Amino acid sequence: MSKQKLTKNQKRRIQSNKQKTLSEYQQRKKEKRDSVEWQDEMLGEIQQGRVISRYALHADIEGHNREVFRCNLRRTVSNLVVGDYVLWRAGHQQLQGISGVVEAVQPRKNVLSRPDYYDGIKLIAANIDKIFIVSAMLPHFSSNIIDRYLVVCESLGIEPILVLNKVDLCEENERQEVEQLFDIYRNIGYQVLMLSTQSGENMIQFTELVSQGCAIFVGQSGVGKSSLLNYLEPHLGLPIGAVSENSGLGQHTTTVSRLIRLKCGGEVIDSPGIREFGVWHLDSNTITNGYREFQPYLGGCKFRDCKHLDDPGCMLQQAVEQGKIHPLRFENYHRLIVALDENKAGRHFVTN
Repeated sequence: MSKQKLTKNQKRRIQSNKQKTLSEYQQRKKEKRDSVEWQDEMLGEIQQGRVISRYALHADIEGHNREVFRCNLRRTVSNLVVGDYVLWRAGHQQLQGISGVVEAVQPRKNVLSRPDYYDGIKLIAANIDKIFIVSAMLPHFSSNIIDRYLVVCESLGIEPILVLNKVDLCEENERQEVEQLFDIYRNIGYQVLMLSTQSGENMIQFTELVSQGCAIFVGQSGVGKSSLLNYLEPHLGLPIGAVSENSGLGQHTTTVSRLIRLKCGGEVIDSPGIREFGVWHLDSNTITNGYREFQPYLGGCKFRDCKHLDDPGCMLQQAVEQGKIHPLRFENYHRLIVALDENKAGRHFVTN
């Protein structure tokens, strides 16, 4: 049997993951060497805290008065992520740069995860109120990527807000086309914002939305997520990745997961884990239910195992024909289902 050849993108991802795994191994080895075995008599009372940064064996915990303490983790604590609320204990003194230990993770409202080539599922962040799905005309605008993010938001019960950033760069005809495209989402109840940090368009409304709860910005590299954060908090000085003239792709800029508290009152979790945001860790029913306009018709098809393609008596097909479901959303849905099957067979990521 001949071996299936890997694409350039798959080879690049495998190599990147190998380098990341090696780097994480070296970091864990260093942290293990520097770790502290905490005994009860060395620690104070249990208190509540919030994870604002996460490392291989350590976490930065925000305690009372927003003071930050670097802590070890008990062996019983696993899958700790930024945004988690925890129970922790401060040491009576700092040892080897470590100030305490995390004893337990408190129940989560939700947790955002992504597929990982080696680990299966990797948790990214917890206790999120809003996800801002950021797009731009460059890199290439993709409604399929938007729908993928929306499926995840719907499955977790997180409020999504659609953003088209850098609208000052749009020509008039481009602006009209993209407004019509976003009308598809407005018509099914999603909030849409057209933003420009240069002209200030809708930035006041954007700031008000971010100021309420804990948010994450997702989207392709190069759409301006770091620019939006720099607008909210200029002192951060986050590097901004330019879009390559050759590939039309953005360059990754976020390297460490962290929770950023904003002067406007909200919080943003900035995480490199958002870079690879596939859906093969979901099942087909979750994807189907992730399309909110499908809800009135699900369960009404003639056959229980309806694939919603050319099956007779398909209620979704009828809704498309009657103009109740937009054809583009229906097409994107089937693209996600096909990609789900392919990725589960080959353990590859969905990237566009």
